Amino acid sequence: MGSSSSSYTPKSIYLDVDGKVQKVVFSRHCSPCDIKELLCSSSNIPRNTAIMMVDSEGALVSIDPTMPTNSPSSLYTVVPLSTGQLGEKEDMFQNVLSQVAEQFSKAFRINELKTEVTNRLAMLEKRVELEGLKVVEIEKCKNDLKKLRDEMTSRAGGRVNCPCRYNFSDDGMKLTPRRDVPSYPKYTLSQETIEALKKPTFDVWHWEHNEMLSCLEYMYHDLGLVKVFNMNPITLKRWLLAIQENYRNNPFHNFRHCFCVSQMMYGMINLCNLQEKLTLTDMGVLMTAAVCHDLDHPGYNNTYQINARTELAVRYNDISPLENHHCAVAFQILSLPECNIFANVEPEAYKQIRQAIITLILATDMARHGEILDSFKHKVDNFDFTNEEHVTCLKMVLIKCCDISNEVRPTEVAEPWVDCLLEEYFMQSDREKSEGLPVAAFMDRDKVTKPTAQIGFIKFVLIPMFETVMKLFPQIEEIMVQPLRDSRDHYEELKQIDDAMTEAQKKKTENMSLGGKKKDPVFCFDSKAQSVCPFKTVVVSCSPKASLEGTLDLGAHPEMELLRSQSPLQVRKWETLTCP
Repeated sequence: MGSSSSSYTPKSIYLDVDGKVQKVVFSRHCSPCDIKELLCSSSNIPRNTAIMMVDSEGALVSIDPTMPTNSPSSLYTVVPLSTGQLGEKEDMFQNVLSQVAEQFSKAFRINELKTEVTNRLAMLEKRVELEGLKVVEIEKCKNDLKKLRDEMTSRAGGRVNCPCRYNFSDDGMKLTPRRDVPSYPKYTLSQETIEALKKPTFDVWHWEHNEMLSCLEYMYHDLGLVKVFNMNPITLKRWLLAIQENYRNNPFHNFRHCFCVSQMMYGMINLCNLQEKLTLTDMGVLMTAAVCHDLDHPGYNNTYQINARTELAVRYNDISPLENHHCAVAFQILSLPECNIFANVEPEAYKQIRQAIITLILATDMARHGEILDSFKHKVDNFDFTNEEHVTCLKMVLIKCCDISNEVRPTEVAEPWVDCLLEEYFMQSDREKSEGLPVAAFMDRDKVTKPTAQIGFIKFVLIPMFETVMKLFPQIEEIMVQPLRDSRDHYEELKQIDDAMTEAQKKKTENMSLGGKKKDPVFCFDSKAQSVCPFKTVVVSCSPKASLEGTLDLGAHPEMELLRSQSPLQVRKWETLTCP
């Protein structure tokens, strides 16, 4: 303990300062620099002055904690060094600094490095563009691989294995999206196409995948989203391509549906002048949610997922399993640095964007339709664009409108979508029957027809929702709401024809089973094509020499083909019908 305590005993020396004795006390643990500063202060010499210390006989004394102590009778003297004495040391120091600076300059060469990196990036971007020309061939091979993979998955059996491209392994790690192609060819959009993109009447069937990707890229640039989010244009291309690759080749829920919904969102933004009412961040959220809203859709809806107890239903506890999955895939893609279009957004802003996109994608679950529409109805009469809750509700309704907006488009564009949807429904109902699961009537190929599938959906879902939005944006009535009403009337007329033919077939069957005399069936239907038919109602009777009431050219009449194929009538001439 004695040695330990002595090590902390202060040390004292005595200085001769202008003929006076000055005692200086310092710790043995002080550094030489600290002691020099203390000596300068004690000797009235400016700090940072180079000094030396001599004893009474003129001998130099080292300035450090181990220096020998002295007594008041044998004083030390602190002497500042002259400029001449310092010159040699300063020159040496400057030489050392110059050499160090030169070495650092050679090691880092910052300016040259920046130039080199810039040049390399330019070369890489050019190479990326050139590589994009191979997209068509590569995508064809990839599509073949997708079909083969889906076929192998379906053969694997097991209703729990609803195939999903993204799987979660035991350790919770997610597989990253497949990205084989860095870019796609550039397409120059004509002014006619640019104007058509802004309208709900846009025909989505005339475009190849690469052309749709270019259209989506244009929308992001045109709305100012690339600028406001400081997106790298190459990153935007990679992200869009990754999105396209992660939509499956389902009859309905495929990349063309994604483009259809995104184009309708772009059209509504322009039609409703949303740029003047919402922020650019809101625009980005709306467009990105529309692009991502059905990512990796397996072609079987939430009801199937829950009833079949699939991996998705188990993972998300039967709560919007598909919509939760779409969100997860979307942000898995965005988690890749080369696909992150929001890489330059501040972390706090990114959190808000992420939450907003999730909110919109989850709103596309039709199980929540009534809840969301009722909430919007309560707000629409006193809507406040400065109220965050009101704006969020509007955005949820907008993406819902776009998601189910096919019937807003012209009949020749909308009707093929009905066929695609029914094909996907029938695939699901067939699988449900084979697995002993409940089958919804509107999906059963033995019960549903195109008119019955559409009439109720248009009357009770589409029209009420769009008419509610029309209260806030009256300009959509002519372009969006009226086509829905026309579509409803069209399918109701088709249903009348179907019902009439069904009734006639029923009577024919009854007559044949009873062995009775055949009765001439009478078919009545409303003609939608007024240019073809001068009468609202056409009456067709079956008799040996039956003729139509009035003069009518049925050659171009679409309903007549249906009537001819399913009735006991055979058309000999357009003016005369002869019973077989």
